[in-house]
Amino acid sequence: MPNPNAIVSRTIRFDPPLDRAPAEALRAELGLSVGLEGDRRIRLDPDDRRSVGFVRVLDTLAKRRKPVYLEIDPATNTISRLRIPMVAWVTEIRPGASGILEIRLHPSHARHALPLGEEDSAALERELRGALERRRPVLVVEDDRNRIIDVREFTPDPEAPLPPFPEPGVPPRLPPQPWPRPWRWVQIPIEIVIRWLLLPWRWFTCPTLVTAQHIFDEMAATSCDPLTVPPPCIPFLYPENGCWARAHEMARLMIEKGYSPRKVWIDGILHVKTANSPYCFVDWGWHVAPILCVRVNAIKTEMMVIDPSLFITPVTEKDWKHEQGDPKATLTESDAGQFWPWGGTDPTYSQTNDFLDDYRLDLYNRANNLGPPPYACP
Repeated sequence: MPNPNAIVSRTIRFDPPLDRAPAEALRAELGLSVGLEGDRRIRLDPDDRRSVGFVRVLDTLAKRRKPVYLEIDPATNTISRLRIPMVAWVTEIRPGASGILEIRLHPSHARHALPLGEEDSAALERELRGALERRRPVLVVEDDRNRIIDVREFTPDPEAPLPPFPEPGVPPRLPPQPWPRPWRWVQIPIEIVIRWLLLPWRWFTCPTLVTAQHIFDEMAATSCDPLTVPPPCIPFLYPENGCWARAHEMARLMIEKGYSPRKVWIDGILHVKTANSPYCFVDWGWHVAPILCVRVNAIKTEMMVIDPSLFITPVTEKDWKHEQGDPKATLTESDAGQFWPWGGTDPTYSQTNDFLDDYRLDLYNRANNLGPPPYACP
């Protein structure tokens, strides 16, 4: 059964109305409370160091007409935990590690987990399987380890735009298929000739390693301060989700500066160590980053990956793949305009901006609860 002290609410209404700085409102004589669905009202504790951050998250969600998940301390009627639900399609449920169901969601590149044998596991599994069978989106709430703690039916707000996520049933992206075996002897020499013909053009148009590092530094400089997350910063410090939006925004910035990025996509059972997660790692099913043709010496060019969520410098595709922990993972390149692994575009960057807003807020909410990254990792 759902946590009796948890509530998911689209109604977020401050009492009194929030017309001053959160810290000032919390310290006012009557304090600050929040009205939620079902005429539920909770108090914001002025002595809780997190309360100013809670007010900011709640105010942002209210303005964006998005729901909130709250766990309430029944003794004080104050917030003990705040999470931001994700609207997603369930696309796959399969056995994972011992005692775990692995859940694939869209839009997400994370590998989500449902621990079995816990009090709510059976009910959550039924909700997830029902959503998969009915092909309907749900509200999913997770902890910082991508472990699912709540699932609710999603009912669109008639006054709010639908979330920017793809319809289920989109065919997965497939790697380019080789020529039929009898024609391989033709393909190989043709590819060699084409590469040689393009070599002079590629060498003169590709930036140098020094320039590539400068481009990388410019991208990394857009990283969000986790305690303020001012748009249009890119939330590299929230690696759990949103790589497709980060990559698309970086590609846009590079194109604006006159460069010609592409993208590289990786599919596999990815496990990445990072001090930007409180658990010191993230698990992904796929990942994407921009790539640039770079002059590595006087005669050679190579595609290098620009990924400030993992590195501090441009790296080769081989090194990028190695860092993600799955030797059997597959790499596929695409043009810069491809938005999802299976295709699609976002030419106006409206979806990109909406997703970046989501993950900026996730980053801020985590920093408000646990402090800003990096976290203490071995």
